[in-house]
Amino acid sequence: MPVVLSVSRAAVPPEHVAEYLATLRALSRALRGRGQRLWVFRHPSAPGTYLECSEGGDARLHRVNAPKDGAESALEARLRALARYEPDARVLWDEVPLEDR
Repeated sequence: MPVVLSVSRAAVPPEHVAEYLATLRALSRALRGRGQRLWVFRHPSAPGTYLECSEGGDARLHRVNAPKDGAESALEARLRALARYEPDARVLWDEVPLEDR
């Protein structure tokens, strides 16, 4: 099964970090229910800089494209209010298999 990935760089002001991470936790639970994964990485020397990596098996159902219920839409909107995202945050990357499947 092919994998698609989005990688979003987010800048989060210090006063919003706790709520940003809590919102991502809730979104991660919702995405898992749809067979997707979400990882978050913190930059070691740039406070407030994060990478959100979202993985799924189908571009149409990936976080950046899928229709969302009201709760998931509210979580995504809250993230956009808490963090500033780079312009390419919604680009989907397609897996290039390196081994025979």
